Amino acid sequence: MSASNAGATPTAPGAPEIEALLAAVKFGADGLVTAVAVDDRDGEVVMLAHMNRESLGLTLANGVMTYWSRSRGKLWVKGETSGNTQQVVSARIDCDGDALLFRVLPQGVGSACHEGFKSCFFRKRDGGRWEIQGQPLQPPDRV
Repeated sequence: MSASNAGATPTAPGAPEIEALLAAVKFGADGLVTAVAVDDRDGEVVMLAHMNRESLGLTLANGVMTYWSRSRGKLWVKGETSGNTQQVVSARIDCDGDALLFRVLPQGVGSACHEGFKSCFFRKRDGGRWEIQGQPLQPPDRV
């Protein structure tokens, strides 16, 4: 996906072009691949999550980030309850085929983190402690 086709008609999961893309991915023994989401507007890493074959196929087909929740053991459309979805702008695969990088346009309030922050990486090392950077965009109970 690119910015030019972000609004294009979704491709059906299982379509030949989706299957060809999935074939290049090296899923781990647990059936997962690491996925990093970056805000396309400013380049900030907003989250790291995991995808299985089904969630990646859905993401590539419909342009909305869909992950595999390891803690819940099920598919997870980012923002499906909070409205903070992530629209895919582009997708890249690393040289080994075992990690994915997505440039996304956050929707809704724009918090990717379940604690209400824009990014899950809101704590920065400061000497011997992790220092919170910035403020939440919304209360955690609304994410």
